[in-house]
Amino acid sequence: MLTSKQRAKLRSMGTSLDTIFQIGKGGISEETVKQISNALEARELIKARVLENSGYSAREAADAIAEATGADVVAVTGTRFVLYRESKTKKRIELD
Repeated sequence: MLTSKQRAKLRSMGTSLDTIFQIGKGGISEETVKQISNALEARELIKARVLENSGYSAREAADAIAEATGADVVAVTGTRFVLYRESKTKKRIELD
């Protein structure tokens, strides 16, 4: 679990990130979860977007993916969301 101070730091870091995943009409598949998990291991902080034709809201998708990958939901804004999971091998982000 993240403290509010840690979440605020990650949220500010997340604003400058490019969106690297899109959740569309295919929904959240095992392959999507696997790719997001790999991206979290490499980057620790990622931004994703839910397209209009998806059956998910941004909050629902963020919660489902976070649960499946063991990540924390940092922020949900409109159709985009930011996830964080500490890397086991390449720790890049230092949280106080």
